[in-house]
Amino acid sequence: MSGFCPELGGDVLEVRDWVRTFARDVIRPAAAEWDEREETPWPVIQEAAKIGLYSLDFFATQWFEESGLALPVAFEEIFWGDAGIGLSIVGTGLAAAALASSGTPEQMGEWLPQMFGSENDVKLGAFCASEPDAGSDVGAIRTRAVRDPSGDWILNGVKTWATNGGIANVHVVVASVDPALGARGQASFVIPPDTPGLSMGQKFKKHGIRASHTAEVILDNVRVPASCLLGGPEKLESRLARVRNGERSGEQGAMRTFETTRPSVAAMAVGIARAGYEYARDYAVEREQFGRKIGENQAIAFLLADMATRVDMARMLTWRAAWMARNGRQFEQAEGSMSKLVAGETAVWVTEQAIQILGGAGYTREHPVERFHRDAKIYTIFEGTSEIQRLIIGRAVTGLPVR
Repeated sequence: MSGFCPELGGDVLEVRDWVRTFARDVIRPAAAEWDEREETPWPVIQEAAKIGLYSLDFFATQWFEESGLALPVAFEEIFWGDAGIGLSIVGTGLAAAALASSGTPEQMGEWLPQMFGSENDVKLGAFCASEPDAGSDVGAIRTRAVRDPSGDWILNGVKTWATNGGIANVHVVVASVDPALGARGQASFVIPPDTPGLSMGQKFKKHGIRASHTAEVILDNVRVPASCLLGGPEKLESRLARVRNGERSGEQGAMRTFETTRPSVAAMAVGIARAGYEYARDYAVEREQFGRKIGENQAIAFLLADMATRVDMARMLTWRAAWMARNGRQFEQAEGSMSKLVAGETAVWVTEQAIQILGGAGYTREHPVERFHRDAKIYTIFEGTSEIQRLIIGRAVTGLPVR
């Protein structure tokens, strides 16, 4: 890609080192406890807020950094610390990205600060798109938003797999306003704090990322004012009119959010993969069997070589996609999906090999590699499965309607 130079500037390096120190000194020591508890690690989020890591200012500053690499670099360090705690710290970012991609300046000014709160009063945001029968198929969303004569919108439905769902201060909900138009008849709404009718349903007990809260969100006659429609009514009506006339409507809101955040999600997976590789490498350098370090065996050394190579490969694809997004380059070859696909599958493979290198010890909770492996698996599933990423890439490289 012409113009892409994967060299980190001084400001990005400074942020990387600052976040790495927090991940090493605060996140990692707490990781095993919160994984076992399967609860939101509020004390750790509070510590992140105190130093400015969990804040609107931090996310906005890194998002607009000119190279585009600041946010993925920071995310890699956070998730190198721990994925469950990491997602609790950055999960609000998905809701913020949805608001930023579709909202008006006035909506962003009102709701973004309320998603994060302050260092003394931490808040969370939640993005609610998936449903029990609509995961990868966002066109199957059944949650309805109907405008009543007063101008308010009434929302009904059930959302699932929502990070921070039900415990967030601000929810961003994708709903259908014209079911006949499928995904092109959808809009996104902000649900303000303490809005009647919004409640938490089932909280899921998960294989990995256990310190991150994942739950259903139930919408039962949730009434919100017209000002909560992201982008405003004129923009929505104009888009729906184009669709009904057979014209292009632009990118659907939920998919635009996912595409925007894919390099950041890929960076999370890179952090997990790097954690697994480094732990296995250090173990191989210290562990002795048959009178020598196990890292002296070609079987182990070659495996570590492949692990290191794949981590770097995933990082470079992630950085390229992030740089392209920041510099307005089109993902003509689905580069955002490439980064997510490779990083997610790399994290699963590398952490599995880390367990293999540790042998029986790696299968126990005395070592963190089994947790790394459990945490990695979700990166081939959420924010678009590996199969969906391949579908997107296949369409991009062939120009055909691959199904």
